[in-house]
Amino acid sequence: MRVDGRSYRTIWIEPMGDVTVIDQQVLPHRFETITVSTSKAMAVVIKEMNIRGAGLVGASAAAGIHLAAREYDPVTTTPAAFTAAMVEAGHLLRSTRPTAVNLEWAVSRQLDAMASADTVAAKQRVAHQQAQAIMDEDAEWCRRIGVHGLKLIEEIAAKKPKGSPVNILTHCNAGWLAFVDYGSATAPIYAAHDRGINVHVYVGETRPRNQGAALTAWELQKHGVPHTVIADNAGGHLMQHGMVDMVIVGADRVLSNGDVCNKVGTYLKALAAHDNKVPMVVALPSSTFDWDMQDGVAEVPIEQRDGREVKYIQGLLTEDAGAGVEPRLASVLLCPAASPAANWAFDVTPARLVDYLITERGVCTADRHGVFGLYPERWSRL
Repeated sequence: MRVDGRSYRTIWIEPMGDVTVIDQQVLPHRFETITVSTSKAMAVVIKEMNIRGAGLVGASAAAGIHLAAREYDPVTTTPAAFTAAMVEAGHLLRSTRPTAVNLEWAVSRQLDAMASADTVAAKQRVAHQQAQAIMDEDAEWCRRIGVHGLKLIEEIAAKKPKGSPVNILTHCNAGWLAFVDYGSATAPIYAAHDRGINVHVYVGETRPRNQGAALTAWELQKHGVPHTVIADNAGGHLMQHGMVDMVIVGADRVLSNGDVCNKVGTYLKALAAHDNKVPMVVALPSSTFDWDMQDGVAEVPIEQRDGREVKYIQGLLTEDAGAGVEPRLASVLLCPAASPAANWAFDVTPARLVDYLITERGVCTADRHGVFGLYPERWSRL
């Protein structure tokens, strides 16, 4: 994607091996990058949500293993000691965000790939190659999601009066900032906009970290897509009054039965969509599937984050700024200081409330028949 005329991915490996990421904590008010040199530093970047989003968390974890691998001298380190160190680095990275399955998938893929190499130097080369491959695959898979999802938007546009926009509601940020490029939920939106289809996006703010208001709105504005930021609780009202044609969200973990774990609040959007007969669509690359769990509500681990994220909100202070004084980012207390706060980061939407899944392989129903129709090789492994 492009930012002020320059093409960017959310993460890339520098020529000397360091990894650079876009710092999402200061968006939309500042555009900055962070250069990461060690696996422990990458774990902090993931945990503190300088980067976030299912695909990007996975790519960052893969890059974290690459960084861990280069910390060891290939001459003086034995293969056994190196492998033990990589397993430990993988454990650290896995512990940062327990809900997103992409992280587990990327770490396991790295460790399995390195196991096929004999020497430490060869294992280091594999770690670098795998990290880059995972980044490239993530971007390509999201591009394909856009191609397949475009067809759903075209079908809705064909049924609307000429010139009327296709109104899409989204939640959180499943845009290119949540992946390496293109995004999942936004990929069909960008594809439709670029095709000349009149699309308009209602962007749910997504408390408590406001990824919708801060990140999705920023992305759409940079790409020129018409959009409106709304309070999270307004989505149901809009659907009741026929102002939403479809809901598209991303996911952090999707089971083969179609259960969807995504940013907390997704379940409420799905309930409202179901009640108002608005299509509920979830976009994801195959790296977000969990092929082992059978019951999303009972089994998916739901991350509970610091309650301060609920009690405080970050924004740009403009009132103090005068001539020659730049506005500054500040954190503001929203509630009584003594009030406790709970902060569940995700919820699970049962498959019965989801109409379609969009993956890099196509569109399917949110059930085992649909999922295994796209991924028949997975059925043979059960």
